Amino acid sequence: MNSDAICSFCGKSQKEVKRLISSPDTLSFICENCVDICKEIIKEQETKKMQKFVLPTPKELKEKLDEYIVGQESAKKTMAVAVYNHYKRLNYNLNTTQDKVELDKSNILLIGPTGVGKTLIAKTLAKILKVPFACVDATTLTEAGYVGDDVESVLTRLLINAEYDVKKAEMGIVYIDEIDKIAKKSESRNLTRDVSGEGVQQALLKILEGTKANVMETTNRKNPHQETVELDTTNVLFICGGAFVGLNNIAENHKTEKNLGFISNSKNRKSKVYDLAHNIGPDDLIEFGLIPEFVGRLPIVVTLDELDENAMISILTKPKNNLVLQYKTIFKIDGIDIDFDDDALHEIAKKALNLKIGARGLRTIMEESMLNLMFESPSKKEKQKIVINSKHIQNPKTTKKEIAIVS
Repeated sequence: MNSDAICSFCGKSQKEVKRLISSPDTLSFICENCVDICKEIIKEQETKKMQKFVLPTPKELKEKLDEYIVGQESAKKTMAVAVYNHYKRLNYNLNTTQDKVELDKSNILLIGPTGVGKTLIAKTLAKILKVPFACVDATTLTEAGYVGDDVESVLTRLLINAEYDVKKAEMGIVYIDEIDKIAKKSESRNLTRDVSGEGVQQALLKILEGTKANVMETTNRKNPHQETVELDTTNVLFICGGAFVGLNNIAENHKTEKNLGFISNSKNRKSKVYDLAHNIGPDDLIEFGLIPEFVGRLPIVVTLDELDENAMISILTKPKNNLVLQYKTIFKIDGIDIDFDDDALHEIAKKALNLKIGARGLRTIMEESMLNLMFESPSKKEKQKIVINSKHIQNPKTTKKEIAIVS
């Protein structure tokens, strides 16, 4: 290097700095001090850009959730506060002020029966906040090197949904469903390696807490040589959900041991189970099969209630995009006015409850009940008005007179 070379930015010579870096044509130079200053400038610009995030208050988040999700008041309130605190923390930590208190991340665990709205709450919050959202199934995950998806595929899906904008993905929400299915199996001499249980929990630890992971741009594992991008999970909010069948029994045993006795009154049984569901502790989750380190990275535990008949009817009629409104719109497109009387709604709710798949059962019953009408009605040229009653829900093959058709 020319001994007369100087930094093109600060003008310092080779003798005044430790290192001068030349351009490819060796006509200009930059010293290591100016490189550090450039890095800080870029970091500050990126920080300012990311801090433009508009954050609704917890009350506003809860009100928005109310438009799409019926009931689950305690869960919606807790989730609204947790998500608000997460993104408030994100904005605060991006501030470059010296000697500030670093705020740690709190991921969330949702516990509740199938079909009670766990996925919907997470998805709706992401939609309200306009952040990338990825939903993955924990049952497809395995340890690296085994058949199945590596845990990094969770981040790949987030990156894809963020349209390959890394900075945007790093502020997203990941929902991992069926998390209870990766509980470690009970020890047995004949048990093979637990590659989809405890091994997956161990693999998830780093990305849950925050790490810089090399993420493939596609989920295609057949091409191991594809390009990767670095994605920092420090500000990614992870929400895990599962039904945790049998967890109440574990919690009940722990409580019984402490109280040294059993409650024999059957009338108190239902309320007791309800109370236990809202008092799940880390020790209960660990006995269920989650490793302590994994439980520690999910400090916020939210329990959702099982749906009853009244809740089912509310889901049918109250949300912004409720099922009754959806089916009315489907028929309206063909010039058909359709309505459901109160008895029909109660019958739909009862049949859906019998399926034991939560709110998902409502669409199953509606599709089954509306099939013949959706097949025949579009062929009629005259304007039709149809009122569905309970007889039709009980037997979808009933004649038109029995479902009170008014032309």
